[in-house]
Amino acid sequence: MTASELRDFLTQNDVKFEEEEIQHGTKFKCDGGEVFVAYKTGTVSCQGKATEVSRAVKEWKKPPKAVRIAPEPQITPAAGPNKHVFIVYGHDTVARDALELVLRRMGLEPIVLDNVPAAGDTMIEKLEQYLKERGNVGFACVLLTRGAAGDKSGKAEEKKYRARQNVILELGMVLARLGRRRVAILTKESVEHPSDIAGLIYRPFKERVEEVKAKLFKDLEEAGYHPDTKGL
Repeated sequence: MTASELRDFLTQNDVKFEEEEIQHGTKFKCDGGEVFVAYKTGTVSCQGKATEVSRAVKEWKKPPKAVRIAPEPQITPAAGPNKHVFIVYGHDTVARDALELVLRRMGLEPIVLDNVPAAGDTMIEKLEQYLKERGNVGFACVLLTRGAAGDKSGKAEEKKYRARQNVILELGMVLARLGRRRVAILTKESVEHPSDIAGLIYRPFKERVEEVKAKLFKDLEEAGYHPDTKGL
């Protein structure tokens, strides 16, 4: 495990840390009390407070073995840099398929909830269950495309399109779980932004999702991902 891999792992799991170059390696002091030293030889020393984060790093250091699921109520950070990205969308399957293709070309693994098997579960239940079971999903792309049209009060000529209400609800869920810097909202032109959630990452496009792939690439990098430049 290199210092770069450890840095990415901590960043993706939203662990705050200070980094210091030391002899033969790099020391990471985390706000939660964990201390890690990544040596140039590729070994990592785990010091400081024992937490879920330090246990995840230790598991990552071990040789591959059968995964054991511990009956713990809290989510344990996944070991290693993550490639999974959620896609939340309404009924625009063209935009969804284009976004999925963009992410795959970047070497990532998009998760479209429609494609996740779940016996009898609604979309909200699937999202809730998947977020609970997969603590390793560190980023989400939310597509806000045309749903219903609405008018300003008393101004019928000023028509605005709104995203479907289920998308707004799912947007709130991923924001609560991942935080606003880990959710990119891709908005199609003429679609109204939801009120009272300014300060988020909005990536507007006119017709094609590909228009914002360069900005999305940078958003993913800032979240600790390593998207492939071949996808640009």
